[in-house]
Amino acid sequence: MRDRLGRAIRTTVERVRGLQRRERHEFRAWLERTSTIVHLSVLVFVPLSIGLVTYLSNTLEALSFLLFPPLASGAYTLFANPDGEYANPAQFVGGLTIGAGCGWAGLAVSNRVVGAAATLEVTAVSAALAVLLVGAATWSIGLEEPAAYSTALLGLLVPSGQQPAFLGSVFVASLLVASVFVVWRREFYEQRATVLYQSVKGDDHVLVPMYGEQADATAMLGGEIASAHDAGKVVLLDVVDDEQLARAERDLLDEHEAGDSAAAGSDSEEALWDAVDRSAVADTVGRLETRAHRIETAAGVPCEVVVAVESGSLGRTILATATETNCDLVAAPYAKHRGRLAPFVHELFRSDVDVLVHRSADGATQWGRALVPVRRASDVAHSMIDFALRLTGATGEVAVCTCIGPSDNRRRAESMLSNLANGFTAPIETRVARQDIVPFLRRTAPAYDLVLIGASRDRSAASRFVAPPTFESIAEMDTDVAIVDRG
Repeated sequence: MRDRLGRAIRTTVERVRGLQRRERHEFRAWLERTSTIVHLSVLVFVPLSIGLVTYLSNTLEALSFLLFPPLASGAYTLFANPDGEYANPAQFVGGLTIGAGCGWAGLAVSNRVVGAAATLEVTAVSAALAVLLVGAATWSIGLEEPAAYSTALLGLLVPSGQQPAFLGSVFVASLLVASVFVVWRREFYEQRATVLYQSVKGDDHVLVPMYGEQADATAMLGGEIASAHDAGKVVLLDVVDDEQLARAERDLLDEHEAGDSAAAGSDSEEALWDAVDRSAVADTVGRLETRAHRIETAAGVPCEVVVAVESGSLGRTILATATETNCDLVAAPYAKHRGRLAPFVHELFRSDVDVLVHRSADGATQWGRALVPVRRASDVAHSMIDFALRLTGATGEVAVCTCIGPSDNRRRAESMLSNLANGFTAPIETRVARQDIVPFLRRTAPAYDLVLIGASRDRSAASRFVAPPTFESIAEMDTDVAIVDRG
């Protein structure tokens, strides 16, 4: 009874912890989206900027409260669309200042033509003239700013003799807001891939199970991914099903590492070699060491070799080894069993470790052009773009695309891709196609060396029943495919 109760408690605790991990992951993924970053910044930095100007206004009589409405709307325009047409600090400051000057000029001309209006009254002539002047002035010098029009109209309410102070206060206040925006955009928004995106900070310790005929290509892919970070390393994993065989391989690896290839002399080691075929073990170890040396030379990243005994299942053994060797990414070769995805790949996708499953078309070990299809902005999309940039290098080409239906909003899709691409400093091409993803990839993918695609773990069971994952629908494609999953 106690054992049953203890198991129930442990199961409940594990489920609660799993739920907490999923919630933290989902929150982190939500926080990484550019739209979330922008909205949170609007909620924080626009009130902060206006609060700073209000404090100065209460301290300095020269700063007029009349400038606050256009200042708030202009600040929102800056932070809400930091890559947009009006997200220009010089345009923001110049436009508001010119607007205040045009309001002053329109009021002066109106007072001479039709006479001065009563306090807090604006004549039709002064309003029309102020708007005309600000439109002509901003257009002629290329400083079109929507908030300039409201600044010009509010300037008509400034009491006579205080227009110079109002003009100066507009310049100072807009300069303060623009300075906050410049610092935020340069130090935070434009650096969000390295400052905030957790998906591109790690994945530099890569475990590669040497499974199947294309394992060499996958190992080199893992080396290129790891070499992008200074602390990167690659661990080649050989999984065997016999403890004595694993021990023999480890001993031979240790001998080679120590520079002593002579046979060991202890009775236990002699018995070990009597139980296994030394020549077969030497061939296996030689191949592993050759592969490791090739990766170290080509990718310039340290490479280790680990031998593990399969325990329970291949997937569980790989995941346990990833934990033991402190690896945060498993790069596994694509494998099938009886026409379906191999069980160990399913186990990897269900784990909490980042996984990349590589399906090599022809054993290529260099990728100059990469295509990244995405459905929406997410941490998986960030990871796929980051991997594409690591693999193609400084001279390669990366394209990010999305497929929409005939009635979907193209502008929204273009904005989503732009936000994804702008999070990285490298040049990235964006493409929007009004076509289903499978025919699009079949037509477009041959022009690329590698296609990185999500594992589609977030689809519902009904969706999976109706249509298989995209990577299974493009099985016959003659292009390398990398299936990415964030644990």
